[in-house]
Amino acid sequence: MEPIKEKVLVLMSTYNGEQYLQQQIDSIIAQKNVDVELIVRDDGSTDKTIDILKDYQHKGLLSYYVGENLKPQYSFLHLLSHAPECDYYAFADQDDVWLEDKLSSGIKEISSCGNQPALYACQTQMTNQYLEKIPTPHLHPLGTFGESLVYAYASGCTMIFNNALRTIVTSYQPTFVDMHDWWIVSIAAAMKARIVFDHHAHILYRQHSKNVKGLNETKFKEWKQRIQRLLHKQQIRYHSALELHKGYYTLFPQESKDLIDLFVISKKSFRHRIHLLLDSRYKCGDIKTWVLFKLSLLLNTY
Repeated sequence: MEPIKEKVLVLMSTYNGEQYLQQQIDSIIAQKNVDVELIVRDDGSTDKTIDILKDYQHKGLLSYYVGENLKPQYSFLHLLSHAPECDYYAFADQDDVWLEDKLSSGIKEISSCGNQPALYACQTQMTNQYLEKIPTPHLHPLGTFGESLVYAYASGCTMIFNNALRTIVTSYQPTFVDMHDWWIVSIAAAMKARIVFDHHAHILYRQHSKNVKGLNETKFKEWKQRIQRLLHKQQIRYHSALELHKGYYTLFPQESKDLIDLFVISKKSFRHRIHLLLDSRYKCGDIKTWVLFKLSLLLNTY
């Protein structure tokens, strides 16, 4: 008798993705040792994306629906909120290629968690548009809630999480989210979920001119972007923390409440910012991000 396969619901948001979409869908369908269901939300495409989705839906390989243009973070959260219940969920971008063990590798890491919230993410292998491998930063996150308030280390396209975490995430509909992956990691860490970061890559993370958020920047552009974020008037970290506080505070264990309280109150208190500056609980695995965060604290632009 063939062993029972774990079922995972893959959620993909598309927007003018005709160039690489078929290759990505095929790699999702070809996943080994799992039972895959693919649901796609199109975020207002004007190219041939819808025609491609119609063809796959006609073949019974996915289901899709079209919505207004919400941008990626809200499109993915819409998918998650309206998805049917499943044991596991995964996000998919429209332009990558998954290795055939991507889903099974992640589920293996969190399958023993039962009703405990659990989240898996992995290293990516960056490629150019032709799927030729290019140098890739290797991440070493600590996986703490304090780190998640400072550092967005997990790519949504690598995530797999269970229904227990999905239930918590969808219990509140945020009005401000910078990126859905940062949002979900922060909730998971705050709730003391089991978080696993796999240092092996199970995804070819394609970099091209139309990427919403790519990593193939020159060192000059990378640091220019870091400085711009340092001085950014939107102060994304602070507003993200405010939104987490608003939506989930009553669910947080006391340690997470203490961490987010200090993070929020420091905005209006130099004394508290100094405490935050010296508090090792917010330390992150990327030293450059950690240093720039400390500078943003001194400038009160975090």
